[in-house]
Amino acid sequence: MPAVTLPDGSQRQYDQPISVAQVAADIGAGLARAAIGGKVNDTLVDTSFLIDTDAELAIITAKDDEGLEIIRHSTAHLLAQAVKSLFPEAQVTIGPVIDDGFYYDFAYQRPFTPEDFQAIEKRMAELVKQDFPVSRSVKDRDEAVSFFTDMGESYKAEIIADIPENTDISLYQQGDFIDLCRGPHVPSTAHLKAFKLTKLAGAYWRADANNEMLQRIYGTAWANKQQLKDYLTRIEEAEKRDHRKIAKQLDLFHLQEEAPGMIFWHPNGWTIYQQVEQYIRQVMQDNGYQEVRTPQVVDRKLWEQSGHWENFAENMFTTHSENRDYAIKPMNCPGHIQIYNRGLRSYRDLPLRLAEFGSCHRNEPSGTLHGLMRLRNFVQDDAHIFCTEEQIQQEVDTFIDLLFEVYQAFGFPDILIQLSTRPEQRVGNDAIWDKAELALQQALDNKELDWTLQPGEGAFYGPKIEFSLRDSLQRVWQCGTIQVDFSMPERLNAHYIAEDGSRQTPVMLHRAILGSLERFIGILIEEHAGILPTWLSPTQVAVLNITDEQADYSHQVVETLKKQNIRATADLRNEKIGYKIREHTLQRIPYLLVIGNRECEAAEVAVRTRGGEDLGSMPMPTFLDMINADIASRGHIILED
Repeated sequence: MPAVTLPDGSQRQYDQPISVAQVAADIGAGLARAAIGGKVNDTLVDTSFLIDTDAELAIITAKDDEGLEIIRHSTAHLLAQAVKSLFPEAQVTIGPVIDDGFYYDFAYQRPFTPEDFQAIEKRMAELVKQDFPVSRSVKDRDEAVSFFTDMGESYKAEIIADIPENTDISLYQQGDFIDLCRGPHVPSTAHLKAFKLTKLAGAYWRADANNEMLQRIYGTAWANKQQLKDYLTRIEEAEKRDHRKIAKQLDLFHLQEEAPGMIFWHPNGWTIYQQVEQYIRQVMQDNGYQEVRTPQVVDRKLWEQSGHWENFAENMFTTHSENRDYAIKPMNCPGHIQIYNRGLRSYRDLPLRLAEFGSCHRNEPSGTLHGLMRLRNFVQDDAHIFCTEEQIQQEVDTFIDLLFEVYQAFGFPDILIQLSTRPEQRVGNDAIWDKAELALQQALDNKELDWTLQPGEGAFYGPKIEFSLRDSLQRVWQCGTIQVDFSMPERLNAHYIAEDGSRQTPVMLHRAILGSLERFIGILIEEHAGILPTWLSPTQVAVLNITDEQADYSHQVVETLKKQNIRATADLRNEKIGYKIREHTLQRIPYLLVIGNRECEAAEVAVRTRGGEDLGSMPMPTFLDMINADIASRGHIILED
């Protein structure tokens, strides 16, 4: 007689085993119709799952995060069913859930066409209308291998063959389609009401370039059509904001095949880069960091000693000279320890904060490269804090304040925080891990910050906090981090003299706020759709004369602005003023100063904004006060006292 405890604490007693679906029906007809899964003792299950012992149960619907994952997983199977229905010779491989959707990889004799894409999506809608029940069955491993081999699904058979012997394999069937899957899935295809196939790409079988190329179909799925519509609107807006398109329009940077994953910065783009770097440099100086510079190419021996050669060699660019192997640095931490080690350190010297705008190279697969967002060469706003164990919490606490200050300055108030704790494979004893994890947690709790736990997701050398930005399109970008490292200082012989005269190994805190400067600039460009705040704009003011009579005064205005460190340019071309205004507005220049005879006579400027607002004529000192206040605000509204 199982007793089922619901999330509100109430209990329901049953005199025989009962399914999740039956419990939902017992609660109410509406819940029964909405139920797409259950969580029994914190384990996600199908609605057909039988509860035969006392258990805690939450009914999962499409409104729940877990429900959305079930929907997306089930829609991947719906896609595979549609493809097999239309193209029986196609073989199905894998189809996981990803952020905002799913994909499925197929082996097929020819490339899918746009017409195929439309036919597949249409067939999926037809399968939904047929309302096929989705049922689960179990086979042992060898039986499952034979089953899929007989079906001609060699990829599925290969996947199952890699599973240990005597393992039960779960299969899900809807109509005449059956697939390998751990589940859970929706009770029937009728629950899959809001989906859209989005793109087609190539993918190597098992992500190995030595294997055959498959065809990957991406899709998105949501709880209802309104959510789907909202998502597609966000995607459309994201495409308009693509930083690569905007970079071409505004002449910011380019990439080319001769240097894959590496940026050619143009003057406009490099101006943005310098503003970001200079701001972070000032923040570091104001908060007790000392800036350093370490070599780009370092002997293999150091990377072996640090552990990178063993664990990261495939991602490193290497070279050889005079019988010595070298690596181009993929990260800055070993170099910072070399600076720390040049001299005898005392506990009085700690914490020691070393910062570097370190240029790093990593041999990322070419298929993953994506504009500024994924590069082989990038610069980190990297810093390492050498401290005692007792100083960890205070340093983390101070860093969090600093990080939020910087994100606020860039216009990102919505920050997601995750605490990652000890993995199974790790260095250091549990007592040290306890102290480090507690320090990170207390630093977060002391500030009353919301955070989620990622058990086992810490680095092998210590726990970490990850900070992610949520942008205006609800996309999440992981940028900042602070990591506690017990391992590398010891491996690289870093020490300090403690108060009792003993030699101790410092703790090293790896920390970054922006992460990759290039990637963060890409995020900024997309967040603002290229309409950057005045302080970041490559050109802040364009001075536009109406006729040649105003050329000399226009030059004077530009020189006055430049003396105030305002980035200004004059457009003295013999073009109509309307044409000039349109052109510089398209270049997203914050302020346009129109100079006519009246402005020359009155020593004023007629001010227009890139948004089309006409602010009228004003004396030059008045405009300088206005633009300097705008620059100082970094684009935020300043409230009057």
